[in-house]
Amino acid sequence: MTDEGIFALGDLPLHRGGVLPGAKLVWKTHGTLNAARDNVVLYPTSYGAQHPDLEWLIGPEGVLDPGRWFIVIPDMFGNGLSTSPSNCADWPALVTAWDNVRAQRRLLAEVFGVTRLHAVYGWSMGAQQAYHWAAAFPEAVERIVVNCGSARTAVHNRVFLQSQMAVLEAAPEYDGRGRFSAQPLKALRAFGRVYASWALSQDFYRANLHLTALGAPDLETFLRTDWEERFARRAAADLLAQLRTWDAGDIGDDPRYGGDLARALGAIRARVLLLPSATDLYFRVADNEAELPHLRDAELLPIPSIWGHRAGNPQPNPPDAAFIGAAVRRLLDS
Repeated sequence: MTDEGIFALGDLPLHRGGVLPGAKLVWKTHGTLNAARDNVVLYPTSYGAQHPDLEWLIGPEGVLDPGRWFIVIPDMFGNGLSTSPSNCADWPALVTAWDNVRAQRRLLAEVFGVTRLHAVYGWSMGAQQAYHWAAAFPEAVERIVVNCGSARTAVHNRVFLQSQMAVLEAAPEYDGRGRFSAQPLKALRAFGRVYASWALSQDFYRANLHLTALGAPDLETFLRTDWEERFARRAAADLLAQLRTWDAGDIGDDPRYGGDLARALGAIRARVLLLPSATDLYFRVADNEAELPHLRDAELLPIPSIWGHRAGNPQPNPPDAAFIGAAVRRLLDS
């Protein structure tokens, strides 16, 4: 069973100041909410993704079984479905993960009558939102799965993000205020090609998996079809806005924690499953290793993969999908 809708939040005050006018969250659910309302798994979207991009892992044999769990996918602000620069004339300077999770909490409470989550499952920026959920609402989250994510965006990760911002901002179509007079096609081509060098590991390319596993006839075709065309589907202003959200990710950035990451991690009551990829270039295993001592109840389980960041979203990669599925099912059943 599935359902979908649009949740109107009104004018939304933002974590770093300003207002998101007429804010809306697009959402989709899979499964059935039980009478006790205690079978809810929240599944936030990741960078540039919309909810249809995430549904591949939902199914009876998938990572998330809709026969057992009521799975709620809220589209992140800036993804082109929920309120985004492409559909909001007065988009503010910055919308953070804090703003996303607070809007999601209202969605759950006001639409579904849900105040406590069995789990939050997220990959990449979705994993950052899972961490923010556990820090923002410690009493409301029982488990989180941090799949290729971290509690604070690392400096090396930010170097990548700010280089990609610079690619978009260098386009002649850029207006200097987060908007574009037209889609900057040449900039998006460069954006996609740079992204391809970070999302998959050196070992992945050395093994020629872009040809053998992903079926491209050659490198040029792979870069065009898997990366240029992927990002060309999204408005450049939306991509830029979500880069800024990712760059600002930090669960310590709250008056309760005063910027102290260790204090924010220590406030988390949820059971935490940390699932970094062994070869991720964004969210390193070392980032999660540094977080682990500050968490009350956590397991670190690196994905033994050469697929880099994409190990955490392994639609065309059955071994990594099986590894993630087994680990997540153990956590959800615990």
